[in-house]
Amino acid sequence: MISINALTVAFGADVLFDNIGFNLDDGEKIGLAGKNGAGKSTLLKIICGQMAPTSGSVDKPKDVTCGYLPQIMSHNKGKTVLEEVMTAFQSRFDLEHELAVATEQLASRTDYESDDYAKLIEKVNSLSDRLSVEESEPPQVSAGKVLRGLGFREEDFGKNTETFSQGWNMRMELAKILLARPDVMLLDEPTNHLDIESIEWLERFLKNYKGAVVLVSHDRRFLDNITTRTLELSLGKLYDYKVPYSKYLELRQERIQQQLAAYQNQQRMIEKTEEFIERFRYKATKANQVQSRIKALDRLDRIEVDETDLSAISFKFPPAQRCGDIVYKAVDLTAGYPGKTVFTGADIEIKRGEKVAFVGRNGEGKTTQLRIIEGELQPVAGESRVGHNVNFGYYAQNQEDILDKTDTVFGTLDRIAVGDIRTKLRDLLAQFLFRGDDIDKRVSVLSGGERARLGMAKLMLGSFNCLLLDEPTNHMDIRSKEMLKKALKAYDGTLIVVSHDRDFLDGLVDRLFVFRDGKVKEFPGDVNDFLRALDMSSLSELDRKAPVAAVPAKPAPEGGQKSYQTMKNENREQKKIQNRIAFLEAESDKISARMKKIEAVLSAPGDGDDIMELTREYLELKRDLDAKTQEWERLVESI
Repeated sequence: MISINALTVAFGADVLFDNIGFNLDDGEKIGLAGKNGAGKSTLLKIICGQMAPTSGSVDKPKDVTCGYLPQIMSHNKGKTVLEEVMTAFQSRFDLEHELAVATEQLASRTDYESDDYAKLIEKVNSLSDRLSVEESEPPQVSAGKVLRGLGFREEDFGKNTETFSQGWNMRMELAKILLARPDVMLLDEPTNHLDIESIEWLERFLKNYKGAVVLVSHDRRFLDNITTRTLELSLGKLYDYKVPYSKYLELRQERIQQQLAAYQNQQRMIEKTEEFIERFRYKATKANQVQSRIKALDRLDRIEVDETDLSAISFKFPPAQRCGDIVYKAVDLTAGYPGKTVFTGADIEIKRGEKVAFVGRNGEGKTTQLRIIEGELQPVAGESRVGHNVNFGYYAQNQEDILDKTDTVFGTLDRIAVGDIRTKLRDLLAQFLFRGDDIDKRVSVLSGGERARLGMAKLMLGSFNCLLLDEPTNHMDIRSKEMLKKALKAYDGTLIVVSHDRDFLDGLVDRLFVFRDGKVKEFPGDVNDFLRALDMSSLSELDRKAPVAAVPAKPAPEGGQKSYQTMKNENREQKKIQNRIAFLEAESDKISARMKKIEAVLSAPGDGDDIMELTREYLELKRDLDAKTQEWERLVESI
């Protein structure tokens, strides 16, 4: 369908890729791999015609349509969400108008025997056939399905596009491409800004899509679930593997090892041949053999080992200064904005050294809660308290809006660095793959991945004991994500992360806080524990099941993992235990409230306050609270 022939792209003396080529056939699902800066986005732009190569060509039939989703884009304003998405059907609306005009002309003419009349009938039939192929359901119905699949609610359809964030506007652009159903979809990191449920919906859509798809993504599972072929761009070359991403990694490693083994064997053979030549070069009786081996070496097809680009972020976070046992605590918290409540009644407690994740659909309040913790936003109601000596390092999702686009890479860090670290900024930037002239680049020309790396580098300049990371892996390549995950696992401070990346969260966090339907529920386990406890194969099933409960994560018993439905239908004795747990929680809250009042009095006693009596009452309450807490923990473990 599309043939890419001998493409070369060079910027001055720097060659991005050299003489690469491949064919894209009907219905193929291809993953485009390579580190940030390897040229993946450039190749997509060339295929869709937005950019011309230095040399080479793209042969594409005129009737083949392409839909291209870039990483960074400008968004339209002045329309509602539904109106903007409905522009995807413009070609269909044009056909309908053309058919209506032709039909009206046909009805007004009487020259039934003329050639023009016959041509008009042929045109009407052709237009009707083309529309019948496209018309599977009304455009509004299709648009609604796709918008809901990408996370929009019905009440969002009538809101103006400019009232939504960049991430939601990206979803609108993606929806338009999906609805237009081009012959080829070129999607550059489509999962950025999507929550887990929307990613899983998109997986199903693309797997069933009849057209061809070329994907750039840093989500390994997403690539594995959709693609059947992987093209790798590395150091200016293109490598073609007819397998999904994970299998490609295995085959790539095998290929390099086989090349290396063959290279080493050949080098040993060459070394022995050269030794023979040197030893008998001047011996007349061996002259024929020497000449024969010299000619053999000249004719030898020398084996080369493909260069491997192993560059990836390599760093570790500075040691975290000690803080209080409780890093953050929220009680009966309500969050939102003027005219809009996002969630209510949230109880959140995070202790020193814990690693927790906020998960859920976009718009449920995960980023809002991070902003409340960091102090950028005040809660609508309830208690929000930061612990003693807690120093937050905050990585915002929208780095492209936060970074100064007129500054350079080096200048971005130089403006905030203090002390001895100023002399080591070049070394720090090198750890984040900014080397040589890269440090003098303007932020405005950086790719999404480069901006993400620069934003993460800024975190290294402060001594933070609690990191707040909002979608930190957006735009990061897979090797860099793995290095970040490794650094975070080794980090001795507290971590609170918002992420839709399943592989990134797996094995990193100890607990989840699930944001859903205006509530926040705690789950003490990782993503896989969460799915197993609820007897689900994917998070998208949350839409079809009961609201999430705070179910403790447990290992699978003999005979298989208990399902969530089984947990709900426990026997009468277990229900009594659950009632007792609820009673203990209520009593503990009352005791804690009384202890807080006593603490306030003891911290500033008045003339009439009996310090001894208050101290005695406080100690009794503490013993009672400890006993109830121990009983609560024992009962929870028994469920």
